[in-house]
Amino acid sequence: MQMARPSTLDFDISFVVVSDKMLGRAIQQWYEKLYSERHLSSHTLVAYVHDLDSFLTFISSHQGCNPGLKDLADLKSGDFRAWLAYRTRRGLARSSTARAVSVVRGFFRFLDHESIVHNAVISSVSSPKKFYSTPKALAVSEMKDLLESAGKPIINKSPTWVRVRDVAVFSLLYGSGLRISEALKLNLYEFPLVSNPSGNSIIIKGKGEKQRLVPLLPAVIKATADYIKACPHILSEKDPLFVGVRGGRLNPRVLQARLQVLRGYLGLPKEVTPHSLRHSFATHLLGAGGDLRTIQELLGHASLSSTQLYTDVDAERLMDVYGQAHPRALIKKEKI
Repeated sequence: MQMARPSTLDFDISFVVVSDKMLGRAIQQWYEKLYSERHLSSHTLVAYVHDLDSFLTFISSHQGCNPGLKDLADLKSGDFRAWLAYRTRRGLARSSTARAVSVVRGFFRFLDHESIVHNAVISSVSSPKKFYSTPKALAVSEMKDLLESAGKPIINKSPTWVRVRDVAVFSLLYGSGLRISEALKLNLYEFPLVSNPSGNSIIIKGKGEKQRLVPLLPAVIKATADYIKACPHILSEKDPLFVGVRGGRLNPRVLQARLQVLRGYLGLPKEVTPHSLRHSFATHLLGAGGDLRTIQELLGHASLSSTQLYTDVDAERLMDVYGQAHPRALIKKEKI
């Protein structure tokens, strides 16, 4: 279940136990600044506060006393290294530690900006190098087989309207590059068939409440129209676009289970998940000569580096594009 984004008034950070009232007040101000200026999701806000709490808990144990603002100002590089070593001993993932370092560094940067505490040592603390795992992208033929197989009764023994729904959701994930959470968060009135029958795009609210305009292929619109027509539940405009068998908002676990069955039938790798459809969308666009910046906008990524993780094209394809596009590659080699 997706958490609603909390307000600064109803999100309780009292679990961050500090004896120094000024430090407690600074933490509250830092949280409110994150909420109001960076528009982070509820999951990210909670994770950030827990990362800071974990750091302060370690410092308390490391120094033998509950830290206050003066203690934070006096921390040495050895204290930060001890914290990193402690996380390593606990077997915490590098990506988790990298985020924790970023959170703590950001908190100290806030303290410095507000003239509360200055500690120059934190800027020299290095984050562990993260190893990125790229989701599995399907081949174009595999993607075609998956979409066709999702509606076959021999594979999907659900009622007909459920099979039609699954095809519509998978078509939307692949055809528009949506995150599964974005697709399942849609309400009926947001889809062009209701809001604008002649429309061919949709406004998606992604991470950090950022909005982006996403085009819809005719095949995606048709698949969704077929599902709405087949759905036995009477849906009002404010109801979820995609519903489960009982009429409530469709749970992502249902699609994950459906894809697991399709993987076994089609012989696809176990790494193929609903997110792989989004990755396939980006990879296939880039492989066909799509512009990386445009793909970034379609995916709703804040930085181009995030898009590059999703768009791995084989070296042969890259060299082919390079050979056709670079001006110097078009000039015939002179005989020596």
